Formats: sequence, C-alpha cells, structure tokens
Amino acid sequence: MSNFKPYFQLARPANIVTAIADILAGMTIAQFIFEPSPNSAYWLILATIGLYGGGVVMNDVFDAQLDAVERPERPIPSGKVSVNAAALLGISLLVMGIIAAGMFSLLSAQLALIIAALAVIYDRYAKHSAVFGPITMGLCRGGNLLLGMSAVSQSLIEWGWLALVPIAYIGAITLISQDEVHGGKRRSLYIAASLYMSVHAIQFIVAFQQGNGSMALLLITLHALLIGRPLWKAFQNPIGPNIGKAVKAGVLSLIVMNAAWCVAFGNWPIALVVLLLLPLSILLARVFAVT
Repeated sequence: MSNFKPYFQLARPANIVTAIADILAGMTIAQFIFEPSPNSAYWLILATIGLYGGGVVMNDVFDAQLDAVERPERPIPSGKVSVNAAALLGISLLVMGIIAAGMFSLLSAQLALIIAALAVIYDRYAKHSAVFGPITMGLCRGGNLLLGMSAVSQSLIEWGWLALVPIAYIGAITLISQDEVHGGKRRSLYIAASLYMSVHAIQFIVAFQQGNGSMALLLITLHALLIGRPLWKAFQNPIGPNIGKAVKAGVLSLIVMNAAWCVAFGNWPIALVVLLLLPLSILLARVFAVT
C-alpha cells in the first residue's frame, strides 16, 4: 500500500470528497430522485472523482520544476513518482471522468469535457495570473455543480446561474492560496472575505425563497464559522502557514456549503449524507495534503 501512497497524495483524496459533495448538491438542486436505476446519475460521482483527481495530478505535473524548489517533499520532486507516471495518471483520470459522465448523458459528457479542459488550462497557464487563476479555478468548481445538476437537464435552465456561487467561492480560495508559500497580502484576504459573504447572502436568499431559510441559516452560519476563524488569523498575521490553514479550511468547508444547498432545496436526508463526508475529508486531510 505504501507504494501507492505517493499516487494518492498527487490526487488529493480529501479534496475529491468535496467534489463529490458538489455533485450531490447539484443533483439535489435539480430535484433528482435518489434511487438506483439502470441509467443512474451516480455515474456523475465517478465522473467528478476522475475530473478532480486528474486536474490536481496534472497541476503537480506542470509544477514539477517549481515544486523542486518550493515543495521538495511533494511526490514528483522527491522522486517517489516520475513526471511521466504522474502525467499518465492525470490524463487517465481525466479521460475516465469524461467517459463516466458520458455513461449518463451526452450533456454530462460535454460538461465533463469543458471541466477537464478548464482544469488543464488552469494548471498550465491561468494559475500564474492573479486574475485569470481564481476565475478559471472557480469555473471548474461551478462546472462541477452544473455536472451534478445535469442529472435533470431541465434544471439547468432555471438554476444554472447558481454555478456563479462556487465560482465566487473557489475564486476566493484561489486568490488566498496564491500567497500560501511566501505569505499573503491583506488586500487579497479582504477581497476573499467579501466573496465569502456574497456566497452566504445568495445561499440564504435562495433558501428563503424556497421556504427553508431558517433551517439553511444554521448550516450557513456553521460554514461561516469554519472558514472565518482561520481567515481572521490570516488577517492578523498573513504568513504562509496561516494562509495555508485558511485555504485548507475553505476547501474542506465546501462540504458544509454544499449541505446548505441541500437544505435550501428541502432535502435534509441528502444534506446529512453530505455532512457525513466532512469527517471523512478531514481524516483524509491528516494523511494527504490538501494543497
């Protein structure tokens, strides 16, 4: 098993769990009926595992030379995984994600292809831009929510705009993470905090309109606390370790944000399932790096 651990480290399994939460939230927004069927949208969960895993693996492939200087402990610069082996793994996972999405529908496959392309564009080019990096990564996560919603394609017309919420949220996290190694700037943290508050406001408004405002507010508040405490510490002292903790909290707390979507659309059982992913993600984060 130890021989495979570096490959798992490349795929960041704790983060993949948060991507699964995206799909479940999207399916809930779409009012998908959660029951086994021959053409089950659970293929979409396998799709997001491939897409997210492939995206983060390719990130390390493109960053191999930079990580050799800044993060020599990562699997590729440490020599535990070769660049070629990592590239093969990343491409295979992306292809698997597209094929799995196609097992459900052509629309899902098209969305998966767009997500895969955006992930590679981010890894290779956009992440080096203070503007296009956060936007591109946000588009990947927004596309992931849409992938879940593609379980009921008609829902995209009414609720597709909700993909703007994870775009803003992940944009905030990506903006913070750009200063993780060398320390951050308070200006970036203020922008991120503003985006976070916008996300919470939109979630509450949608939940209120659906008649579930008070119940959703509980999870929205929990989410705000989970991301707010480490962000406040980063405000006070924007050094690398504090920035890293703020990023980690933002990523893992995506699960709570997705659970809030489930409650906003009146599906408490799936919200509880999503929340149960949080301890799993936290446990995996203790073994495998999140960033």
